[in-house]
Amino acid sequence: MGKKDKFTYIIGGKAGEGVKKAGTAASNLFTKMGRKTFQMDDYQSLIRGGHNFSVVTTSKEKVYSHYKKGDLVVNIDDRSYKKHKEHLADEGVMVYDSGETEDEEGIGIPIGEIAKDYTKPDLIKGVAGLSILSVVIGLNKDELLDQVKNEYSKGVEENLSFAEKIYEKAEEKIDKRFELDEGEEQMPVMSGNESISLGAYSAGLDIYIGYPMTPASSILHFFASHKDELQVMPIHPENEIAVANMAIGGTVPGARVMVGSSGGGMALMEEAISLAGMSESAVLFVLSSRPGPSTGVPTYTEQGDLNFALNQGHGEFPLIVGSPGSVEEAFYLSGEMLELSWKYQTPAILLTEKHLSESRMNVSLELSENGWAEAKKSSSKEGEYGRYEKTDDGISPLKFPPSEEVIKWNSYESDERGITTEDPKEIKKMHDKRREKNETLIFDLQEKETVNKFGDKGPIIFTYGSTTMSVREALKLADIDARIIQPRYLRPFPVWELEDHMDEEAIVVEQSSTGQFATLLREKCSIKPKTVLRKYDGRAFEPSRLADDLKEAIS
Repeated sequence: MGKKDKFTYIIGGKAGEGVKKAGTAASNLFTKMGRKTFQMDDYQSLIRGGHNFSVVTTSKEKVYSHYKKGDLVVNIDDRSYKKHKEHLADEGVMVYDSGETEDEEGIGIPIGEIAKDYTKPDLIKGVAGLSILSVVIGLNKDELLDQVKNEYSKGVEENLSFAEKIYEKAEEKIDKRFELDEGEEQMPVMSGNESISLGAYSAGLDIYIGYPMTPASSILHFFASHKDELQVMPIHPENEIAVANMAIGGTVPGARVMVGSSGGGMALMEEAISLAGMSESAVLFVLSSRPGPSTGVPTYTEQGDLNFALNQGHGEFPLIVGSPGSVEEAFYLSGEMLELSWKYQTPAILLTEKHLSESRMNVSLELSENGWAEAKKSSSKEGEYGRYEKTDDGISPLKFPPSEEVIKWNSYESDERGITTEDPKEIKKMHDKRREKNETLIFDLQEKETVNKFGDKGPIIFTYGSTTMSVREALKLADIDARIIQPRYLRPFPVWELEDHMDEEAIVVEQSSTGQFATLLREKCSIKPKTVLRKYDGRAFEPSRLADDLKEAIS
């Protein structure tokens, strides 16, 4: 048996063959062993027949991103074998369905042949992945069957029977084992979208409104699945325009509302974002990016929506844009942004990408560390209330129905009471009010953690969003000393935190073809990177390859 710390498991097959579930089951198994894990699911935008695969990397140490070289690769169909035969690590084990693939290198097991005896022969094939993994890492049959019971709640008897038969076949044919040491602590595994959802919930979220659009769709699914426990109302309107306008309406009586979409859906919401800016409505928008433009590549990852997020809406109003650098940070940032949105009565955009939204990793969360989204409340007497009252900090006190007062929200420019106006003095006053509110927001952010910094020596690497995870894993893998600087907030941009680095040479790592983040650094802070590492093929940076690119850039 060979001892192994970092171990990567890949399982591939057709959509509808339980591949993603097999990856999740493996991730949960490693977590049960007290190990850390990172799961990335790759799937085409097809309900049936498309090529799906799941990559799960595990280690006793924190894993920030997945590796593409598998120590165990399980292929349920021939297409998977052809696609993943190049993804086998040195000394790795390649397994294929002998009924699908013939006379190839690796170990053939009759997965499909055995599956024919069961009620759902296609769907049950994914269970084979867990059986084969159990053999390769040295679990006995009883441990496997316990795990199958935990993971597969439907068709339990058939799943147990199938798992046992595959285990026995694999045990006969596979003579190689990888010994994985158990860790000391079991930490829960969570996806980025689950983390975003729980973070907003912990800050007081009342309603989530969404129209399904990958990769944001699972936020709606999460709240629908946990409606009774969380008491957050999930709403699925007819389109994205309805989503955004309904969200703004929900804020009028004081409901804390979050919505989510990808680029195409957010484009339809843009007019409503301007409405939220003018009416001073606190809505948290989640923009989970896919490669674009237009429909783009629906189920893959990219950071091409940075400029789109930063410049949402027409006219001038405060807009908050933040981007989490890990699944764990997504929890805290979504709560913090919901809180800021309500404090400043303005829209906020949490910008992320498929790589963070849908990937799963271990987290340690403290619900009590998130604040509570509260608005400044009005104490005006009857007949005195002004919805857009001009104050020193630009923030107008709020009243909610039921009330004896007239509460008037407006999409037009208005006076302090919310009455439509075209008077130049009133127009200027409201512009000044919104600008002063933005200035107050900037002062507030200067007291918060707006930038993450990792490492205390070596060259500087700027990154943001999910790419931060890839960079951290690459540096750890190659034992490279470097300083990572990751802005958590992108608008207002935290210039005050980055001024000390204006004259330093830097490397920028991002997932856009035009270098949008590098351009933002130049525009806001006069930081001129010596190297910009860009990837824009819809796939996240692979840590091993990124480590080589970083070494070259540093030298």
